[in-house]
Amino acid sequence: MRLVYTLILLCFFDFGWTQERVQTTSKDSVIDGKLLTSKQTIPAEQDTLNIKDLKDHPEAAKLDEKWLEELYSNSLFDTIYKSVTELEYDPVDYPELPTDTLKARLERLNARTPFNVEYNPSLESVIKSYLKYRRSSLESLMGLSHFYFPMFEQEFDNYNIPLEMKYLAIVESALKPRARSRVGATGLWQFMFATGKEHDLDVSSYVDERSDPIRSTTAAAQYLGKLYEIFGDWDLALAAYNSGPGNVNKAIRRSGGYKNYWNIRHNLPRETAGYVPAFLATMYIFEYAKEHGFQPERPMFQHIETDTIHVKQMISLDQVSEVTGVNIEELQFLNPSYRLDIIPKVEGKTYVLRLPREAVGTFVTNEEQIYAFAKSEFDKREKPLPQLFNNDTKVRYRVRSGDYLGKIARKYGVRVSQIKQWNGLRSNNLKIGQRLTIYPRKIDVTSTPSAPKKVVNAEGKQTYTVQSGDSLWTIAQKFSGVSVQNIKDWNDISGNKLRIGTKLIVSE
Repeated sequence: MRLVYTLILLCFFDFGWTQERVQTTSKDSVIDGKLLTSKQTIPAEQDTLNIKDLKDHPEAAKLDEKWLEELYSNSLFDTIYKSVTELEYDPVDYPELPTDTLKARLERLNARTPFNVEYNPSLESVIKSYLKYRRSSLESLMGLSHFYFPMFEQEFDNYNIPLEMKYLAIVESALKPRARSRVGATGLWQFMFATGKEHDLDVSSYVDERSDPIRSTTAAAQYLGKLYEIFGDWDLALAAYNSGPGNVNKAIRRSGGYKNYWNIRHNLPRETAGYVPAFLATMYIFEYAKEHGFQPERPMFQHIETDTIHVKQMISLDQVSEVTGVNIEELQFLNPSYRLDIIPKVEGKTYVLRLPREAVGTFVTNEEQIYAFAKSEFDKREKPLPQLFNNDTKVRYRVRSGDYLGKIARKYGVRVSQIKQWNGLRSNNLKIGQRLTIYPRKIDVTSTPSAPKKVVNAEGKQTYTVQSGDSLWTIAQKFSGVSVQNIKDWNDISGNKLRIGTKLIVSE
């Protein structure tokens, strides 16, 4: 029996020594219960959420390129904007446009448009004023018109509205889809909240379709069509769009029944009195831009260079920027109706994402991967969304390895463009160690919670009530033998700020 026990011990020690020898003399490893020799390799597993190097379908990309070559047009539109309430009608010295030439051009323009574009001295004054003093503004807006006008023309054609009505958006908003007046009118066509709702424009915390170029233009076409049915005259329909049908009817009554805009103009509100002249002057300058030698700026995009995608899941413009490589400011320009730069997913509603055409293929080809990435990012974010912007909280953030503006923006629930504005950044480039000032919409969940404030017992001790102009130092000087640090210790104060009316202990 003793011999058997001795043999067992010897086998045990021999087995342990053998295992130790294998581990110290070989590079083999045991993985998932299997022995992997040094000659074997572990195959790489693809990261299904990797969105750093997405590719478009090559054949589809070639078809897009051919399509653009066929449809791309270099024709330019021009535009002008001036607050119609500031219009003056004094004669303007502009010898480059003789009155006889203007009369002839207006006559030709009048023959091909349903608007009343006959010559009168007031219209001549506005046209020459625009040409003389607003030239740089005109050329700046020409590029924008080249992007927006194709959308406007298509919608107006659908509702049998004169295509020249596209110039109204210049007078209304200077082609700024997020323009907002002092009374709350919003968008390219300046709809009030109630009027927008009447025309099925969705306005919520996430979306304001008054800023959507296509949907708001559809609503404008419907409204203008109703006004024309009432007045039977496009000039009066324009005036009613600005001031309401009631004011136009009052002007007709006060003028003795006249229905020509120029005959009732003096009875209209001041803004509306300049509204139609501003519209007609803009129309003239658009139609005769070449004759006046305008050199319009090239727009950021041509309309035909973009396309839309129906969004299937919630996604932010920052995330779209990250996966497609399209600059965040460009995405904001193309998608102005999303108030928080977030495209929501709401049951029963369809929201679209407009992208440059070269990015559409990339998005569609990798759609599932992109939505998975967006979901994983939202899952990391503190709920609920949206959160109110906190103006009182300022964070100093130190850039770390792997940081980029989109990632930092999502961390604090703000826009990339806001971070750039707060820190004077002209590009998206960051340096490790760089410090950024951020005003977060949410508190960083990784920040260390502050310790609960200690309750100070002032019973039986001398106190002092803080008054206007006091500081810790001036208060300490009022009491013999008391230092600033004493006051801080006795009152559990960590900083130097004081609130008027606060009672401080000033003795032990």
